[in-house]
Amino acid sequence: MHLYIAYKNYSSWSLRPWLALKMAGIPFEETLLTFAHDDSLKKFSEVHQLPAQVPVLMVGDWVIWDSLAILEYLAETYPEKHLWPEDPQLRALARSAAAEMHSGFSALRSHFPMNCRTEKSVAANEAVLLDLQRLAQIWQRFEQAEKPEGVFLAGQFSNVDAMFAPVMWRVRNYGLTVSPAFDRWAQAMYELPAMQEWLASAREEAWHMPAYER
Repeated sequence: MHLYIAYKNYSSWSLRPWLALKMAGIPFEETLLTFAHDDSLKKFSEVHQLPAQVPVLMVGDWVIWDSLAILEYLAETYPEKHLWPEDPQLRALARSAAAEMHSGFSALRSHFPMNCRTEKSVAANEAVLLDLQRLAQIWQRFEQAEKPEGVFLAGQFSNVDAMFAPVMWRVRNYGLTVSPAFDRWAQAMYELPAMQEWLASAREEAWHMPAYER
């Protein structure tokens, strides 16, 4: 199993399946494609007839692209890892939130790109404030749900936490505010050994992308 990703400092989509694999203890190899500094991603996409985007998971001759598709593949292939909640209602809630993350929050994404190395306070505009309010509503819904004990959205770590992992970096590193429930989750995510491993690698990267450093 081989995961192709982009810069750990900047690539929010790469973080999602990488973190899920680490948290589930599923062995994998990884290759970082520095698309803004060479043509490695372009060549990779041409060979495999894919869009020039990561992450991509290779399992033998199989090719799985898109973060959410990879997470679904992992959940189906390793049911014992419980990458979705066992309870049907909680699982539906987690999948709904993950899907909304996959397609929504465009203002937060565009105005606050993931940058693990930065720490600053930036004022949010009206569109971003609406996204932050929506995050607070989602966290409240999970707080009110019947779920196992644990500090993550569905109690124990699951794919929905992996999908929202980049949001932790966006909120934390730009000094944004969501809710106390979000803060508790964000701190737990930040303290994960896997997340600290990702951060250490991000800090060691020499590449810089001006668009993400503004």
